[in-house]
Amino acid sequence: MNEIYTLHVNGEPRDVRDASAGESLLYVLRERLGLMGSKGACEQGECGSCSVMIDDQLVCGCLVLAAGAVGQRIVTIEGIAPVGAPSDVQQAFVDAGAVQCGFCTPGLIMATHSLLERSPSPSEMEIREELSGNVCRCTGYGRIIDAVQRVAVARRGVS
Repeated sequence: MNEIYTLHVNGEPRDVRDASAGESLLYVLRERLGLMGSKGACEQGECGSCSVMIDDQLVCGCLVLAAGAVGQRIVTIEGIAPVGAPSDVQQAFVDAGAVQCGFCTPGLIMATHSLLERSPSPSEMEIREELSGNVCRCTGYGRIIDAVQRVAVARRGVS
């Protein structure tokens, strides 16, 4: 049976039509709402490429039923900053060279935003632990860790 429901995505109500009750949030975001930033790779919550925020909690969109997110605030990579004005995290990833193929980048940026909201001055070990759920095959993580550290320092106003 197909359903119609409304999700609150990136500050806007978005109607989801002709949906099946068993569709993942990742599927609905990409295929029904056209938000292509979150990526589907493992579909098992192991790689982090589909990370989004639901009510300020980082989750794997592939593991959440979309219909179960009704009434909650969903933020995707598209909602992190206005179009054409990258967030400080997005800019730090570019500046540090932490973006290569880009497939994992949206999930890593979402995880970094989540981390820095909870821990404004994370140690390298905290960064590694928090980002351990995000798989990147291109960068070796050094540049990613550098990007996170750059943002933490900049937010503290330390030069």
